[in-house]
This record gives sequence, C-alpha cells and structure tokens, in this order.
Amino acid sequence: MSRRAPLHPPILLLISPSLSSRSIIEEVLGTIDATLLTASSSEEAVRLIQQGHDIACVILDETRNVTLQDSAAAQITALRRSQIPTIVLGAEDSAKAAAETLRRGAADYLAAPVSARDLKAALVRLQALTAVGPASKDDALSACGSIISRSPQMKLLTHLAAEVAGTDATVLITGESGTGKELFARAIHAASRRSQGPFVALNCAGIPEHLLESELFGYHKGAFTDAKQSKPGRFQTAQGGTLFLDEIGEMSLTAQAKLLRVLEDHRISPLGETHDIAVDLRVIAATNEDLPAHIKAGKFRLDLYYRLNVYQLRIPPLRERLEDIEPIANALLECARRERGRRVQSISPEALALLRGHDWPGNVRELQNVIEGLTITCKEAVIRAEHLSPVLRPLTPSKSSPSTDGDPGKRSLLAFGLSFQEMERTLLLEALRHTRGNISEASRLLKVTRNTLRYRMAKYRLS
Repeated sequence: MSRRAPLHPPILLLISPSLSSRSIIEEVLGTIDATLLTASSSEEAVRLIQQGHDIACVILDETRNVTLQDSAAAQITALRRSQIPTIVLGAEDSAKAAAETLRRGAADYLAAPVSARDLKAALVRLQALTAVGPASKDDALSACGSIISRSPQMKLLTHLAAEVAGTDATVLITGESGTGKELFARAIHAASRRSQGPFVALNCAGIPEHLLESELFGYHKGAFTDAKQSKPGRFQTAQGGTLFLDEIGEMSLTAQAKLLRVLEDHRISPLGETHDIAVDLRVIAATNEDLPAHIKAGKFRLDLYYRLNVYQLRIPPLRERLEDIEPIANALLECARRERGRRVQSISPEALALLRGHDWPGNVRELQNVIEGLTITCKEAVIRAEHLSPVLRPLTPSKSSPSTDGDPGKRSLLAFGLSFQEMERTLLLEALRHTRGNISEASRLLKVTRNTLRYRMAKYRLS
C-alpha cells in the first residue's frame, strides 16, 4: 500500500523523552518550513497519528541514550504499521549502528550532533520517497543484494540503495575510480519501478566536449552539415528508464547549464528541433572528483550540484573494506570457472593475506584484473603466495645484506629475515609507540586510513 503524499508544509512528529534534547531539536527544526508535533513516547505518538494528523515523517531521538517505556525496535515497528517513514537520531556515529537501525525498519539514520543541514537533507530524501509508491523493500534488497560484500559500510550502502530505489529521486554516487559506482547505479535501476525500462550509461569524460551535447540531447535532421538524419540523444533513449551519467565532474559548464534545465523542467531541446520534447526518466550521476572543490574553482555549477545531490551514496575504496577482498575474489574465480572453464578453485590463506596487505589504488577493478590474470597464469587448483605478482608480494629477505647504506646501525627489517606479517606488525607497533597510541596520528604516519589501521591492529590483536 502506498502512502499519501504529505501536506505542505509537512507535519513532522518528534519523539523524545528528554525535555532538554527536545528543545535542541526543536530549535534545529525551527529552520525548516514544517509543522512540528512532539511526543515523549511511542504510545503518545501513535495516539497523535490516530487522531487523524497526516504525519509526513517521524523523528525518533535516541541521542541521549534515554531508556523509554518501550524499546526502540517496538517503537519503529508500531510506526511502520502506519506507513510513516522514521528518521532516527542516534548517539553513535558508526556504520554498524546505522545499518542496525535501518535493519529495524528506519528510513534514515543521523548521528549526533545533528545539524539543520543534515536534517533538511534527510527530509528532502524522504519527500522524494513519497513522490512514487515504492516497490517492495524485499524486492529492492534482493536486486541490490547482487553487490558482493561483507563489510558493514557496504551492507549499509546496500540498504540505502534499496531505500532510494523505490523513488524517482536523483542520486549522486561518489567514490574513487574502480569502486563499483556503476554497479550501484544498475542495482538501483533494477530495484526501481523503472526496471522494465532501459538503463543507458554515458561516460561524460569519454566524449569530446563539442559532441557531448548532441550525445545527451540529440539533433534534428539538417541541424548541421553532416546531420543527414535525426538522432535521438541519451535522454530520449533512456525514456521510461534510467540515465547514468558517469564522470559528471568532467562535463563542460555549457552542458551543465542544459542538464540543469532538463532536471528542472523535464524537457529537452534537441539541436535543430523547434519544439521541446518531454522526457520521463531518472538520472543517476557519478564522479570520482571533489565536486565542492570544483565549485570553488568555478568548474562546476552549485545549482546543478544541489539538483544532483538529492541523495548521495559514497562508495568506500577497497583499502577501507579489506574484508570484502575474499568474497569478491571467490566470486570472480567462480565466474571464471563457470564461463571460461578455468581450473583455479580457491586462494590459499597466505595469498589472501598478501592481497589484504595491498593498497589497491585501482580498487575492485584492479582486483578483478589481478584475479583474471591469475586464472590464466596459475596452473594449479589453488592460488598460492608464489603465484602472485611481485607487486603484491613482499621482497624476499636477503641474508647477505646486513645494512641498507653501509652503516651497520641502520639495518633493514628485511635483513632480520622477518616475514611480511612480522614486518607489518613491527611497523604498527612502532607507529603506535611513536604516537602514544593515537590512532589518527598513527594512520597519518603510516599513510593509511583509520579504518585500515584499525583492521590491521585487530588482525594482530593490538587493540
């Protein structure tokens, strides 16, 4: 059953048992054009709903860790029966807390301190959710479940992708090259009500600037010298489906202005055409660029950024989710066996340890290339450490190299015959001693992310 669209201005229901907490959140909500109702418990909230108030969204405050009369899970369950989306304001800023909250049925999770900007963005997302009757959440999760992962960050992103898939909201997917941005775009399309329509992808960086506009908007016969017949643009070929604009940060300012108009008016003007053409499709954009930095440099339009950034998904690099390496590698091996008859069946623990120790600047795309190469070069059923490229293996310690530069006092770790794991553990201990256990300073010293450092500390039981 689809929910009714909210009244304008929308009615928001705040549930918070703490008077001081309520006053702070009410102050934040005061900057938003909305009618606010408050309740101190879920029972009181349900009574307000039963009185006929057309609630657009419930905001559940858990920031003060106050024990309510009933559990948070029971609150959310009761509110979900009314088909009302719930934003949970939580005290813990972690992917695990957010994923657990979303699993219990919440529509969004915001960690304290809650800013007016964050709350506005969450409400914009939920207003988009009311625009279209969403598909079954189970169906959406199933479609998005094709994304292989074990990490809590990716599990959370899968839930978020499933949530936004049931809407027509514009999505901006950010992340380094090779992280799987198009994979998420395709999953959102497959889980949406537009799944029977076309998925059309365009790499904005792969087309010369003078051709990009004709690729996007098309042209009419006779529009220019070589236009011997009309050609529909990508907006027309994606009609009824999804248009995926990859590397959106590479688009020229002229094309950006025309794209902004389409997003606002849902109409295009092909070159040489005398009438606008209405288009009905969803736009998903992706970039590995820092768009706010591009805006400051005058290379990207601020108004277009706001139009694209209705709902943002940031895909973390592979080095921040090393637990995903094994399932992705195994899936690639299975694909190679099934489609190309390769003999390789598994990866040894030693080889996996080396794969986890690599920085993966090319992310999942680099891992895919490595595994594909190994299925060709490895003649055994199991990939072992010696089968890996020297780039992925530590140097073999040399017994005849007692020093690195002729100074016996400056001995390399390799000269001691340490294994890769022993060297890694020694470096971690040295960095933590030097920084007196400060994780942030140690991660900067080692030039790795905090998540990577925490993972490797847990690996050697240093935490």
